[in-house]
Amino acid sequence: MKINYYLFLLSILFSFYSCSDDPVTINGVRSVKIVNLPADPATSYDPTNGTPIGTKNLFTFFRFSDSTIVPNTDSATAKWDIAFKASTILINSGTSGPGLGAAFVETGLFSDIKEVPVSGIFKTDSTLANLAIGKSWYTYDAAAMVFNPTPGKIFVIKTADNKFVKMEILSYYKDSPIAPNSRTDAPRYYTFRYVYQPSGSTKFE
Repeated sequence: MKINYYLFLLSILFSFYSCSDDPVTINGVRSVKIVNLPADPATSYDPTNGTPIGTKNLFTFFRFSDSTIVPNTDSATAKWDIAFKASTILINSGTSGPGLGAAFVETGLFSDIKEVPVSGIFKTDSTLANLAIGKSWYTYDAAAMVFNPTPGKIFVIKTADNKFVKMEILSYYKDSPIAPNSRTDAPRYYTFRYVYQPSGSTKFE
């Protein structure tokens, strides 16, 4: 009965997000764009201050190798690489999970990062206040109550099984509006692109 319930929840999650196009694989390196990945979205919002209502306080766990949402029942395993809840992002490492994951944020153009920068220092999650992926990836407009990905912030990630990924968040809002409106556009839906190197090489092409 429990298995059927979790499969039902997974089917709901999959109905929200998708790969925008078929993943492209060149020389074994996989390039993917994910659209509308839910990150504990609300059912409604307080119109006066934007406070979310009806959230579940659960992370969405994601695996890069096959673009799969991993069930919450596997949150204490190495089956996932990255997790999202609102604007908080976890890596499967340290206090967040038993995986070999780590990450850092590199400034630059996504296309220009052709391999893991030798100057980068990989970090693991230690506390919710000190995560490998912190808050530098976005700016928050308090007046408009809108989160915007900061241009040029690229995640360089070591997966739970010690492979490498570069990733860029493109939008925090459902269907990626160009100018998000906090009253009409649903937040906590990530659109992002990534390149996954399955061989263990540090090169992304």
